[in-house]
Amino acid sequence: MKSETLNGVITYAPESRKQLIDYALKNHKILVAVNAEKILHATDESRAIINRNLGYPDGIGAVWALQKKGHKSAVKIPGCELWLDVIKAHYKTKSFYFIGGKQAIIEQTVAQLKTEFNGINITNFRNGYLKTEAEEHALISDIKHHQPDVVFVAMGSPKQENLMERIQQQHPATYQGLGGSFDVYTGNVKRAPQWWVKNNMEWTYRLINQPSRIKRQIHLVKFFLNLNLGKY
Repeated sequence: MKSETLNGVITYAPESRKQLIDYALKNHKILVAVNAEKILHATDESRAIINRNLGYPDGIGAVWALQKKGHKSAVKIPGCELWLDVIKAHYKTKSFYFIGGKQAIIEQTVAQLKTEFNGINITNFRNGYLKTEAEEHALISDIKHHQPDVVFVAMGSPKQENLMERIQQQHPATYQGLGGSFDVYTGNVKRAPQWWVKNNMEWTYRLINQPSRIKRQIHLVKFFLNLNLGKY
């Protein structure tokens, strides 16, 4: 699978979700979402985290940047959909471990998954509040004991990526950081309606419903200007 460097951020250019999933599973990769904001505001630390792992185009800005670099077939793969694609394709043959969210949210997530994917092998799960090193060590020991094929971590960046890397050192598997995806999956946070998502205007919908996001969206204008000026 081909990749491109965007403001120092190595971003893969999958032509389909299946291609990305198959590559990540085969190579025991940590999947990290890349969007316009992460490219624009990349730091040495954030670049290093993404570049050690598998950065994929989670936002339309990243896709446009890849296409401008010649990867015309690159597709947007929202992280909040990708993890469910992984499960849908492999729940009969792979085992899963879930980390993140409040206790009520993670319990609701697991219950909902068991209903939606009959027979799914969820080896274990826990909330995302690791308060001590002892709790993290206990988590890693539990993951090593259960040997899951795929581990999903919903904590937000870069906390989730740092944790996944530490776990990966002890248990090689496929990992994906999910941010607030459990909240979206369980309906506790509403995503934009399908029309807005399909037309790559999800950011516009969020801005309309959360005008306080205007400061973040202004930064995206700078990203598109840089993109058109060939700076990426």
